[in-house]
Amino acid sequence: MAAFMQAWRNAFQKQLSQDVAVSGVTLARFIYAGPLAALYLFVLYQWQPVAKPDFSGLFGLYILGAALMQILATALMVKLFQLRNYAIGVGLAKSEAILAAALGVVFFAVSLDWLGWLGVLLGAVAVFLLSGIRAVHGWSWQTLCLGLGSGLAFALTSLWVREASLELGLPFPHGAAWVLLLVILLQSLLLVAWLIIRDMATLKALWQRPKLTLTISFCSCVGSIGWFTAMSLESVALVKTLGQVEVLFSLLISAWWFKEKLARADKLGLLLIVIAAICVVWT
Repeated sequence: MAAFMQAWRNAFQKQLSQDVAVSGVTLARFIYAGPLAALYLFVLYQWQPVAKPDFSGLFGLYILGAALMQILATALMVKLFQLRNYAIGVGLAKSEAILAAALGVVFFAVSLDWLGWLGVLLGAVAVFLLSGIRAVHGWSWQTLCLGLGSGLAFALTSLWVREASLELGLPFPHGAAWVLLLVILLQSLLLVAWLIIRDMATLKALWQRPKLTLTISFCSCVGSIGWFTAMSLESVALVKTLGQVEVLFSLLISAWWFKEKLARADKLGLLLIVIAAICVVWT
């Protein structure tokens, strides 16, 4: 569910990016998602009441870090969409899964066997193919850096979201719902304040496109419910590598909606990403 909704959210963000600045497209992901997340949390408590959360200082740091990293990751991915086509942009941002696996091993004591590391290696090769590298003279450092930067920021977001959910100690899925609500509210507050101070024209541009903005927020919120809940149950590396099935959804959207064509090397890169996901999940 998360991968499917995220594929559509990215597609709508690409469409909005043709008329709205990167900061506005990033805000569209969060601006209407807050009330939806609050409604989701309210429904959970009506369905199964649990104790109110006890917010610690460490929890607050996880929330702040996750909120800032997701804003950065989204902005970099939107910029990536403007340089390459939709499917390639999503494919490069999927380096998130590879980086989450590596960071998990180094900092969160997550272990991977040889099959898991094979998946990481295949995913790395896929990222190089999708970055536009064909020969020595074809290196696209801007595309590669934007893609890896977006993936790294998304990976840190996911790792800190999981730690925040575990820090609350609430039953499933209430902890993830609290994290989702607080992260979205903080992101919306930060971005709106920034645009009020620096770029009112972008806020007006979003206001003039209410349907598309609401659609992006809705897809983002439903997708985040899936991601945050899954990451409260399982390690980030497994969740995000399984989530690479989004690449297949993106490929279909790219071909059928945006009418974009992929080079053979691009298709190979996308295929390797799927194989990498299978390897890591299988392990």
